[in-house]
Amino acid sequence: MEIRIGVVDSPKEITLEVKEGVDELVKRINDALSEGTTVLWLQDEKERKVGIPAGKVAYVEIDPESAPRSVGFKR
Repeated sequence: MEIRIGVVDSPKEITLEVKEGVDELVKRINDALSEGTTVLWLQDEKERKVGIPAGKVAYVEIDPESAPRSVGFKR
């Protein structure tokens, strides 16, 4: 599943492919942001860890694997 995280004061978003399920990922992110954690750590499919300052998270977008992918131009 693909996850995109927007970071405050950064024009780029962080995009990761993760193995976790949607529900457990949402719970982990909610817990980290609500508990005052300083760094949100996520691990991608290649076992790389990415740390994001929790106070700088602008948004989180999760695309489950079941979402249809479109190719080409939309009309």
